[in-house]
Amino acid sequence: MVIDIRNVSWERGENTILKEMNWQVQPGEHWCLLGLNGSGKTTLLNMINGYIWPTRGEISILGNKFGETDLRELRKKIGWVSTALQQKLYGSETGLKIALSGKFASIGLYEQIEESDELQAEAIMDQLGCSFLKNRTYQTMSQGERQRILIARALMAKPSLLILDEPCTGLDIFAREQLLGMIHSVAAQPDAPTIVYVTHHVEEILPVFSHTLLIKKGEVYEAGQTKDVLTSGRMSRFFDVPVEIEQKDGRHWLYVKRG
Repeated sequence: MVIDIRNVSWERGENTILKEMNWQVQPGEHWCLLGLNGSGKTTLLNMINGYIWPTRGEISILGNKFGETDLRELRKKIGWVSTALQQKLYGSETGLKIALSGKFASIGLYEQIEESDELQAEAIMDQLGCSFLKNRTYQTMSQGERQRILIARALMAKPSLLILDEPCTGLDIFAREQLLGMIHSVAAQPDAPTIVYVTHHVEEILPVFSHTLLIKKGEVYEAGQTKDVLTSGRMSRFFDVPVEIEQKDGRHWLYVKRG
């Protein structure tokens, strides 16, 4: 099992941030994790990566049970793309060097690079449609271009699990659709890692995301096949606001009912 979370809670003082969470992800599934700001998404991601420890419950990631696993080694099998990572990278680094640094999970490139590494990085950048960024410095890239480079960096390590944490934040509608198209192409590859896509926008859930987890106030509100979860009735109850969900071209579009 890629992700196996059983009866997990996380508390800080008198506050319960995550409560009795259960979530299982099987090989071959791509999931969307949907929740509003403050719902507990980031806490859950930190827990999956082993940066925080559950107060109660059991976690196993890629068959590695927490408490019996070297989490530093486990993290090498997990690609995590987040806004927080963007802020740590060096603006003067080129796109190619940032992509290459993913092999070593380092901020900056300090290891000896082999020709095969460069060829691999260039092939990934070509697949993601960002070869033109190879010699561009990070500080001169747009937000959408930076996200492509971060995804290329994550794929350099050939992860078994790829977590995309709100990758479309700050993008205009055209850059968003370009990035989503690229993510779809990655997910559709036969050797693709299991992808967990995190968002609070229903319209970003691509057809390739077969399953959706709804998280609300630190609890699993619903988990299952996307077509069953994303209904007008369920989403109205989830958001506590009457909404209408329309399907078009395999995507879901949310409208808030007026009056």
